[in-house]
Amino acid sequence: MGHMMATGPIKVAFLLADYGHDPTETAIPWKVFKKYGWEVDIVTEQAEVPKCDKLMLSGWTQKLLGAPAPAIDAYDALTHSSEWQHPMSWMREDFSLTDFDVVFLPGGHDKGVRQILDSARVHQLLAEYFPLTKKPSKKCCAAICHGVQVLANSTGLSGKSVLQYVTTTALPGLMESAAYQSTRLFLGDYYKTYGAGTANVEDFVKKSLNDPSKQWRSSANPALPFVVEDEGHNYLSGRWPGDAQLLAEKVVRLVHGIHHIQHKAEHRPA
Repeated sequence: MGHMMATGPIKVAFLLADYGHDPTETAIPWKVFKKYGWEVDIVTEQAEVPKCDKLMLSGWTQKLLGAPAPAIDAYDALTHSSEWQHPMSWMREDFSLTDFDVVFLPGGHDKGVRQILDSARVHQLLAEYFPLTKKPSKKCCAAICHGVQVLANSTGLSGKSVLQYVTTTALPGLMESAAYQSTRLFLGDYYKTYGAGTANVEDFVKKSLNDPSKQWRSSANPALPFVVEDEGHNYLSGRWPGDAQLLAEKVVRLVHGIHHIQHKAEHRPA
């Protein structure tokens, strides 16, 4: 039971649209968190069982562009889990993210993810939760790819994004544009969530930052995993599926470190 805390397992919420999330960015973090005994809940709009982007899972699109074999295996395990089969609803009046230690936002560029990107209810929930990650705190938020855009769209009472002052990364515009240009002849505007000619994820996220020149971090090298951790909040971000494993592992290290420090403080002799 070395992975469990004295107060019980870490509770994680995965926020998902009904369809379209990237399977690697969803299943790999889930697998990592479950390995450490964390308790995961899947949260969709009306408690519908979600489905990840099928083009990333099978056929020629999977072979050329999609999830690698370990991610497909992890996704298969995820979809057979109790939490996947029995999701929670973010529309329930009594639902709050404040009940969770970690909020995780996978990405995905299929147009189905607009359901979460544009959800006023999700924005409200994240505007309530994200400030609680300010250090020192036990709560943590992590996002990858388009998941960061969900946070960028979430504004508090000030009308400013919850990301206003944090350091972050997300899907770089160069990567998104390259994927779109190289596939548009046979996939159309598949790689543009809001359609051809619309802004990239990087553009959306940068608009939410107080000073993008200082707060935006990126690496255009897809071969090396890249994760950004903010100094003032328990907030971590990644760019694309290749960062999912490292992002999840860094979340585990951060959260276990926080709880270890708190445990020592609580048991320090008076």
